[in-house]
Amino acid sequence: MTCSQADIGDLSEGELLTYLQLRRIDLKKVQVTQINLSSKKIETKIDFVAEETPLHIFLNKTRYVSILCSPGQLKELAVGHLLSEGVLKSLEEIRRIQIDKDGNCQVRLTPSVDAEKRIAVSQPFARLIVSACGSADYWPLSKLMDRLSLPRSASRSKVEAKIIAESVKRLNTLDGVYRKTGGVHIAAIYSHRGDLLVWAEDVGRHNAVDKVIGAVALKKIGFDECFLASSGRLTGDIVLKAARMKIPIVASISAAIYSGIEVARLTGTTIISFVRGRRMNVLTHQERILEIGRM
Repeated sequence: MTCSQADIGDLSEGELLTYLQLRRIDLKKVQVTQINLSSKKIETKIDFVAEETPLHIFLNKTRYVSILCSPGQLKELAVGHLLSEGVLKSLEEIRRIQIDKDGNCQVRLTPSVDAEKRIAVSQPFARLIVSACGSADYWPLSKLMDRLSLPRSASRSKVEAKIIAESVKRLNTLDGVYRKTGGVHIAAIYSHRGDLLVWAEDVGRHNAVDKVIGAVALKKIGFDECFLASSGRLTGDIVLKAARMKIPIVASISAAIYSGIEVARLTGTTIISFVRGRRMNVLTHQERILEIGRM
């Protein structure tokens, strides 16, 4: 079954389920009681909800983390998470990745990498990442910044404001799960010209970002001439992921949190919130956004 992304939102229930199965995206049908206060009607309907599943990542034979996530693009998620969290320095440190039907992801590293040491010096939190907002006891940003040495972005990439607006708007039409359930986040990486390179969706906003980072890394495309678009809030940990990968611009439909602004200032990252219609808020390093005021 093939269809253009513009047609996905118009698929019938059966066609949508077939499409989602082909893309390894799981939706569940549930019965809901819909109450309409305006019409004073109560109806029983069938609705769709997104599903989540655990992914257990092992570095060599050492367990690193368990992530609750949407079932698709698991290899991309594992790669993106390891890179964006700073556990691995490059894709070349990975020899092989195998994922079994139970969600166990075995990442075999090159002999020069000490897996246990990398795990020990990474963020020391309980290694369960829930789909809601990352780890349940993530370290505070101030403590993380004291432990990390992040280079400031040296990217000279510039993007037209119109391209940012159109690219973020496109997130609403990329896939049927986001439109059908409202229960997942979408992230995408575009070239500075606005070409869509990769996109992904997940019940967790961190996971969606990790998936697109992993997809770009596996394609061996450089990040410094790209920008990240997301449906989720721009928190410090999300901006930190982009900064680690040297992505110079991050834009979102949603709000920025002060921790995100703080990380963006420290790392030289441009962040843009509330990209809706023909308006947006450029919060840091606006020199990378062209034609401000002439949209």
